Amino acid sequence: MMIKALLFDKDGTLFQFKATWEAWAHAVLLRLTDGDRERAAEVGQDIGFDMDTQTFKRDSVVIAGTPAEIVTALQKHFGMSSNALETILNDEAETAPQVEAVALVPLMESLRARGLALGVATNDAERPARQHLEGAGVSELFDFISGYDSGNGVKPDAAPCLAFARKVDVRSEQVAMVGDSLHDLKAGRAAGMRTIGVLTGLATQGELSPYADVVLDNIGQIPAWLDKQA
Repeated sequence: MMIKALLFDKDGTLFQFKATWEAWAHAVLLRLTDGDRERAAEVGQDIGFDMDTQTFKRDSVVIAGTPAEIVTALQKHFGMSSNALETILNDEAETAPQVEAVALVPLMESLRARGLALGVATNDAERPARQHLEGAGVSELFDFISGYDSGNGVKPDAAPCLAFARKVDVRSEQVAMVGDSLHDLKAGRAAGMRTIGVLTGLATQGELSPYADVVLDNIGQIPAWLDKQA
């Protein structure tokens, strides 16, 4: 069946995961501990982040979790409210460096030129997500931008995928969900969508393949894949 819409994850899909979130975790931990690197390293273990190597463990809550889930992992270390902690996480996320997986403007413009509806469903908060997309100059090219706090549910539940399909008035089976994590692909499958895995996050081809119709090196290969579906 012809693909009429594409729904993208953000981190690890539109933007390279490591370049953005390793810098974010380092900044957040130092801010929360007032620059105490020893304490920051200890706290980092609870979100699966190694301060010495500045790398994430593969099961880190940051990879596919929501800011609220990260707050839960951090809260026992700090005497502040969950709202205050989440504000710090989102503030740092807004200014975290964004490295595009591929040049986003020409790719998204080319996809729009094909008549495709485009959306973003992220487990990040909506505010920093919009900031990142605006910074890349592509926010206006998306018909739908949903974060974990947008009222559309969170992945791996199908709800944000179904919300996108309703928004653009396209049947689920005519949508492809594009993502770098199992949360993305499981959400797409649960919604009855095609699924495209990409290798710009931390998951391997072997991990993504059971849940993906295809695994690509990056989103720049989507146009060639679409041509094969015609």
